[in-house]
Amino acid sequence: MFIRTLVTFFSLLLSSVVMTNDDSKSPPDDHASNAWQIEAYSSAAPDFIGKFASVIGGNGEVLRKGTNGWTCMSLNPRPFPKVGWKSPHDAMPACADSEGLKWMRAAMSGEKPSMKRDTFIWMLHGDVGEDNTKMGVLNKRDATPGQWIESGPHLMLMPKDTATLNGFHADFSRGEPYVMMPGSDYAHLMIPLGDYYKYQKESEPAD
Repeated sequence: MFIRTLVTFFSLLLSSVVMTNDDSKSPPDDHASNAWQIEAYSSAAPDFIGKFASVIGGNGEVLRKGTNGWTCMSLNPRPFPKVGWKSPHDAMPACADSEGLKWMRAAMSGEKPSMKRDTFIWMLHGDVGEDNTKMGVLNKRDATPGQWIESGPHLMLMPKDTATLNGFHADFSRGEPYVMMPGSDYAHLMIPLGDYYKYQKESEPAD
């Protein structure tokens, strides 16, 4: 009940936030440069978080040391291109606090996340697509039929106890918070923001 109330509050609050997207800023032309990566990755969260966050580069190096305990980085699991990612959307950047980093590291290593509390992770540039039910599916042809979703801007709630999400559905076509990876150790709540269906219009709720 607490999480449902909290999600409702955040959904109303975030509806008034002006999101940063791929078209609103023009990072430097060299997409492998520190400057491009810092701007692209840190803009995965609102400015009041991203501008003070640490930034990790595509090769794992610290590009900027932050001051607020948050860290922004690319979550695209593919090898970092020599010329950098084509766009912030392709980089799939995310910004997380210390508990969110625990979740991301566990997910990337195939381990069960262990956190002290629930946490949020920002992805205002969205991601290039994944299976809503299976971790690590990197292309649509390998996804469970009807479960591929290429996301636009969103916020994610990573619960300490995944059982607290049991009251939520896993249907990403309803335009409301839904569970990704339901029933797994990586179950989390996706909270769609403006332009969430920018890259997959066919999944947008119909009139």
